[in-house]
Amino acid sequence: MISDITLGQFFPGNSPIHKLDPRTKILLAIAYIVAVFLADSPVAFLFLILFSVVIVLISRISMRVILRAIRPILFILIFTALISLLMTVGEDEPLVSFWIIRIYTEGIYRAVLMGIRVILLIIGSSVLLTYTTSPIALTDGIESLLSPLKLFHIPVHIFAMMMSIALRFIPTLIEETEKIMNAQKSRGADFTTGSIVKRAKALIPLLVPLVISAFKRADELATAMECRCYRGDKKRTKLVKLQMHARDFLFFAVFAALIAAVVLLRIFTPAILERLPGAFWQIVFHRIR
Repeated sequence: MISDITLGQFFPGNSPIHKLDPRTKILLAIAYIVAVFLADSPVAFLFLILFSVVIVLISRISMRVILRAIRPILFILIFTALISLLMTVGEDEPLVSFWIIRIYTEGIYRAVLMGIRVILLIIGSSVLLTYTTSPIALTDGIESLLSPLKLFHIPVHIFAMMMSIALRFIPTLIEETEKIMNAQKSRGADFTTGSIVKRAKALIPLLVPLVISAFKRADELATAMECRCYRGDKKRTKLVKLQMHARDFLFFAVFAALIAAVVLLRIFTPAILERLPGAFWQIVFHRIR
């Protein structure tokens, strides 16, 4: 399970998305997230799913990696779907009525779309950012985008460096966790059976050495940076200067068209719904309320 977590990992490649400027990918990820939250009907989500599949194919990231990224968030998906399912009150009679539990058709509909929304957010943000962008490039992109804040004496470089180090050490901590778990299992520890309380108690021998290892790595990193005379962004020059190309503006246009399409679907869905008879089209163009 631990090895399935791909959050923060970078997969080198030569795809068009890999070649994009990191600033472009950060802005595209923001635009994609906005589009996902603007979507409010099945047809809009279907459009976003097809768009996401195209982005994954263009990035040349293996589908196995994408599925591995979804597996660790199954708990979040189930929890989000249950909240939407149980908290949504429909206009018709409930499909299930037991004690204080009421499940309506609208609740099932909303739970499914909310689950799809979470999956799209994970896939889109991962492909556009961490999977196709190295931590160093991501740091340079964040620092460049936030550079106007330097006028207000905000330490932008330090903030960007903190984010870069956090992303860089996620895979390292995952690998360290897996090693500690294997070592504990060889000594008879059991992390998979028993009640939830028992499993939680079994994690205590895992958390202590993991925290100690994290502090040790942080101290070693700080020492290495001091030995290399690191002094933040004071009088620093860059080996590679960020520069946008034609492909960056092409992707900007494509994502602008994506947001425009989702907004148009959001605006004109009620009118389309009134003109299309039949229960099937009522479901397809129904909006999340």
